[in-house]
Amino acid sequence: MISKSYSYITKEIGAEEIWKVVSNINKWTEWDKTLKFAKIDGEFKAGNFFTIQPTNGPKVKILLVDVKPSEYFKDLTRFPFAKMYGEHFYEQTKEGLKITITMSISGILSSFWNHIVMKDIVSHLPEDIEAQIIEAKKIKSS
Repeated sequence: MISKSYSYITKEIGAEEIWKVVSNINKWTEWDKTLKFAKIDGEFKAGNFFTIQPTNGPKVKILLVDVKPSEYFKDLTRFPFAKMYGEHFYEQTKEGLKITITMSISGILSSFWNHIVMKDIVSHLPEDIEAQIIEAKKIKSS
């Protein structure tokens, strides 16, 4: 298994505000410039699927494996001979809201899919979290 994490602490927003941003998949393209398309049919809850399309890639169907509102969600993307998980943690600490995203991939072709997909996702995590915070600040101020 290959696993990479990125964490960031902010005092600018709380878990409720960022949760409104990340759970509203149909608006992800408004803040995530690496996406051409993002859509969920139904609610942001475990067992439901959503679809995204990176600007330079095909549409990908992703399963919400576990959802704990304002605290955590885990998603699963299946590739031939590999599974990639994204875990998103939102933890209130005395320093502020700690946002942690852990991407992991396993399977016999995990190295291949890490090179083709996951490395790019991980490289954009700082920008993604920054964009999420900017969107969440808009919600907080409204």
